[in-house]
Amino acid sequence: MAKIMYKLIAFDAYGTLFDVYSMSELAEELFPGHGQALSLMWRDRQIEYTRLVTMSDPNPNGSKHYLPFWELTIRSLRYVCKRMNLNLTSEYEKQLMNQYAKLTGFEDSLSVLKSIKEKAISTAILSNGSKDMLATVVDSNGLKPYLDKVVTVEDIHLFKTAPQAYELLLKAFPIKKEEVLFVSSNAWDALAAKWFGFDVFWVNRLGHPFEEIGEKPNYEGSSLTKVLEVI
Repeated sequence: MAKIMYKLIAFDAYGTLFDVYSMSELAEELFPGHGQALSLMWRDRQIEYTRLVTMSDPNPNGSKHYLPFWELTIRSLRYVCKRMNLNLTSEYEKQLMNQYAKLTGFEDSLSVLKSIKEKAISTAILSNGSKDMLATVVDSNGLKPYLDKVVTVEDIHLFKTAPQAYELLLKAFPIKKEEVLFVSSNAWDALAAKWFGFDVFWVNRLGHPFEEIGEKPNYEGSSLTKVLEVI
């Protein structure tokens, strides 16, 4: 397949560049025997809340139910701990949220962004995350010099998978849809970006099947490094 000359490679943040399940080690220290389950349920509830907010009021001017992603992340943690009958003290909550603010990047995140910039291609993050939390996690992983822009849905008060979220990239860069390659490890995100009209690379680290609705991604690979093979 001939390589397409993309002008922008845009990355999802949480789960794609940064490992949301890296929380499990600290969670296990605080709640022995429950760290992995807490980490998984926390992420699921976080995404569920973004969908509830957006679907319950998909107003193009922003959902009246909008809360910043940071706030939804805290409330998701509180819910899951109640659900699991875990005693989330204020100190434990502070520790977990401080850790979330500085999630560990995947080992290939930095090198892939560097390589893309060496090809003189623009790079960006498109994320549900709020500006402050994205700035913190980007800085803590040393990615800032290799990102042209960090684009967040905070500006529109609608979370992905609302089409307005993906449209933010076209407002942030003077490009056309077909000049964008969107990269995500979340199948639901990859699917929605494909529906919007972007070419999509799905980072399938766990070897999962893709969704049974919609179009398949243009590309699929087991790591971010595989993105370099298609540009």
